[in-house]
Amino acid sequence: MIGVVATLVLLSSTCYQQPVHTPVVDPFRAPACVFCSGNRGLEYQPHAGSPVFAAAAGVVTFSGVVAGVRYLVVLQTDGRSATYGRLAVVRVAVGATVRAGELVAATTEQFYFGLRQGDRYIDPAPFLGAARYRPRLVPVDGSAPRPAPPPTMTCAASP
Repeated sequence: MIGVVATLVLLSSTCYQQPVHTPVVDPFRAPACVFCSGNRGLEYQPHAGSPVFAAAAGVVTFSGVVAGVRYLVVLQTDGRSATYGRLAVVRVAVGATVRAGELVAATTEQFYFGLRQGDRYIDPAPFLGAARYRPRLVPVDGSAPRPAPPPTMTCAASP
């Protein structure tokens, strides 16, 4: 029975969660070559100290400072690596298992989110979901409405 529930959860989880709750200010731009310029992820401008959430479940494989910038890398259960960058504080250690939506860090006034498939950077935007709420009727006779169903996540790609 537990295996059936786990399988249903995996099948219903078709999108990654948003790592921060602020709009993207600089989208992914694939570089023309390995050493060429581009933007290998998504750039955000949150308020300093904003929470960073794990986009998907996985294991922390790196947490540290590179060239003065703090990063966190999570090897997700789907085999992709998510990079969270420009962090003020990291709240998980290397080797820790994280769940999708778990608080993993806090931002500076800038934030970077990247996604890799093997050694290849891919655009994370199609994999990030948005909550979609079903329309419902609300009684007009003053009676109590039924509770709203939970939202579903929709995204352009399926991880």
